[in-house]
Amino acid sequence: MECFELANGVSLPKIGFGTFQLTDAKMCEQCVGYALETGYRLVDTAASYHNEKAVGNAIRHAGIPRSELFLTTKLWIQDTGYDRTLKAFEHSLKELGVDYLDLYLIHQPFGDIYDSWRAMERLYREGAVKAIGVSNFSSERLVDLCMNQDVKPMVNQIEIHPFFQQGNAIKVMKEYHVLPQAWGPLSEAQRDIFHHKILMKIASKYGVSTAQVMLRWHYQRGVATIPKTAHGERMKENLDIFDFALSEKEMNAISTMDIGHSEIIDHRSHCTARQLNSIKIHA
Repeated sequence: MECFELANGVSLPKIGFGTFQLTDAKMCEQCVGYALETGYRLVDTAASYHNEKAVGNAIRHAGIPRSELFLTTKLWIQDTGYDRTLKAFEHSLKELGVDYLDLYLIHQPFGDIYDSWRAMERLYREGAVKAIGVSNFSSERLVDLCMNQDVKPMVNQIEIHPFFQQGNAIKVMKEYHVLPQAWGPLSEAQRDIFHHKILMKIASKYGVSTAQVMLRWHYQRGVATIPKTAHGERMKENLDIFDFALSEKEMNAISTMDIGHSEIIDHRSHCTARQLNSIKIHA
């Protein structure tokens, strides 16, 4: 598996397996197990997905050495704050059945993120986690964190896809040596993207799917991805993007698809802040 190198030298697989909305334990365990069998080595989960235990079971049953896997989970808003972060981290380790994480992310840019970050710096220095980062942080929130903490975020996992390309955000991340990782890299099928004429034309040329074209586009932009699917054939397909390359003309054609905003969620909206803060994942 090809990898990106994080600012601290840690290798992060360029394509991982996402588990968002895989809330049924049996299905999640089966999907993660098949993904690992297919060749995925990065698995992305979160405390708020309520599937860490199923992910951990799949990892154990796969029989792959822990050192060959890259495991990411995330801290929910309810658990932000110094002491709560340390407690939540230990709970995630227990649920996953592992003794360290490869990447721990602050899931949302809300709550007591600065005390949480200091707790995560402690976990990082103690070797409990190999890399720390954030998710859904706008450029100004990311830069503020980078400039006021001892350890800078190594990853920012945000929504990126052809309809919301986040060019400025990626530019800022690269300036601060933060790796962009795309959630929803296939736009969660918004606007019937799999049948978009630009993508279909390129896919036809190379004999690949439009999903493969999008993942290759991410790859050539230096963006890591975590596509999610419950279908085995699509898992294989999503990994198979390394035997063709998009031309500059094709990359430019895809750039014209950008509408410049999200149609999934707006993290700068007060309604989003209120909605996400109201979600409690435990008593």
